[in-house]
Amino acid sequence: MNVLGASVLEDTVTFAVWAPRCRSVDVAVEGRRPQSMTRGADDVFTLTLTDVAPGTRYRYRLDGEQHRPDPTARWQPEGVHGASAVVDPQRFLWTDADFRGHAPGDLVIYQLHVGTFTAAGTFEAVIQHLPALVDLGVTAVQLMPVAEFPGSRNWGYDGVHLYAPQSTYGGPRGLRRLVDACHAAALSVLLDVVYNHFGPEGNYLAEYGPYFTDRYKTPWGPAVNLDGEGSAGVRRHVVENGRAWVREFHIDGFRLDAIHAIHDASPVHILTEFAEAVREEGARRRRRVHVIAESHDNDRRLVLPVAEGGLGLDAVWSDDFHHALHHRLTGETAGYYADFTGDHHLPRAIAEGFAFQGEPSQYWGRPRGTASRGLPPERFVIFIQNHDQVGNRARAARLSTLVPFGAVKVAAGLLFAAPAVPLLFMGEEYGETAPFHFFTSFLDRELAERVRRGRLEEFSRFGWQGTIADPNAPATFVASRLNHALAGAPRHRALREYYRRWLALRRSHPALGARDKEGTHVALDDAVLTLTRATPAGDEIRLIANLGAAPRAWSLPDTAWRLVLDSDAPVFGGTGAATPLAAYQLLLYERPK
Repeated sequence: MNVLGASVLEDTVTFAVWAPRCRSVDVAVEGRRPQSMTRGADDVFTLTLTDVAPGTRYRYRLDGEQHRPDPTARWQPEGVHGASAVVDPQRFLWTDADFRGHAPGDLVIYQLHVGTFTAAGTFEAVIQHLPALVDLGVTAVQLMPVAEFPGSRNWGYDGVHLYAPQSTYGGPRGLRRLVDACHAAALSVLLDVVYNHFGPEGNYLAEYGPYFTDRYKTPWGPAVNLDGEGSAGVRRHVVENGRAWVREFHIDGFRLDAIHAIHDASPVHILTEFAEAVREEGARRRRRVHVIAESHDNDRRLVLPVAEGGLGLDAVWSDDFHHALHHRLTGETAGYYADFTGDHHLPRAIAEGFAFQGEPSQYWGRPRGTASRGLPPERFVIFIQNHDQVGNRARAARLSTLVPFGAVKVAAGLLFAAPAVPLLFMGEEYGETAPFHFFTSFLDRELAERVRRGRLEEFSRFGWQGTIADPNAPATFVASRLNHALAGAPRHRALREYYRRWLALRRSHPALGARDKEGTHVALDDAVLTLTRATPAGDEIRLIANLGAAPRAWSLPDTAWRLVLDSDAPVFGGTGAATPLAAYQLLLYERPK
């Protein structure tokens, strides 16, 4: 089977492209006349050329007319509409041969957007911040999508060249340098990938083959054809994309965007095929590859083994923890927060993974969810912030600007104490105050206007009022950049220390971390949440958190417990007051064995 794209082997380059809709395909290499490719039995056109150096620009000429970029190009130095470039992965000297990655339960994920994480907005600019992430206790960096998208500003979910790292971020070499540096710092690298739709601008895939179908609908554009006529080549496009990220860029895992919008009635689901392929590719390098899904369905089948009727993925994002906690701290009831007004939602989300396990949902207008109590804790990724929950607000406000300082610390404590895999959103650890707007840089003015209007309509469902930043305006992007200097200010430094201390406890204490879910018990009474976790060996912790703005009378049932952490301690920017349980105070105790 030919590797699609431009493959370098010694002094030759083999071009291969799947193009069943074309009668003929030619390779148009810069400085040469177009040369005809040979059609194979599987509708893959191939041609091998000599004297083609890495970096050489090329396009495909379809049916003797349109010149188009390579759909599996590894580099688009001139953007989504420009020529593709030949890349030789062997020219990069990796230094990570001894890196083995992390077990699922050891993941502490830090989600970042390359373009706004630093002022430079490049892969290589991230490297200087890796020591701080290691010191914090992070074990995995998760990059928002980096597949080539239109222009220089985008969240990444409008990518059209799935195999090509964004050119304005530093292209393939920049990403390799970042991954190699992460591995040198013992950090895994997870990549957010989008297979439920492909971006609209610069998308020439339909000219090559039946990539899309009108049998299904998605909110973002045509659905990807994964189970209809001609879908074998489309499935290959997706599966081989995962293999390429692992093989050529040493990626350690994936976050699959909005898989509830991936429609596939095939005997083997595309996500199962993808997961098995990337794990196989990782095994060749003696490295574990993680596959994590985002889905609003609360469907346990995603993480059940294939032998038990599941899709065999490693974990799923659990929005319920965020929604229940956010409602409790902010009082918001618009949109999906209307579903989380009950006192049982937060305790259930912490102890069991999903809050909704088949109950009727007001927001969705139907029963939602499946049983989750018996699923292992490492199957759930939880968070108090992420790109969606910040960026899809009208003002793109972070939690630190919505609730009191003490409430931010309570939220973080619950995140780290829960039996699940925690995810942090960039800047959260020091209380970044800059918004994280939705931003684009579409060249198509009509498309940019449609996106702007669509955002307004979306926010109307939540009843949010006021001016909404124009996604296509450069100022919207600039306003979303992190201010790392803020981490040195007293209160922000104290919050970071609080995060660092929690993550150290999570690593060292036997009753914390993504384990022993069956020993977790949570209760909520008059705004006071009590979380107890115990191990079969007798280790036990108890967390008491005041989720309200007023002090609460409270005392331990006995004196055998030892205080391990107080969120209101001066070292964490607190008052150190000796009130029974101050507003938004969290206390963590352990019972000596």
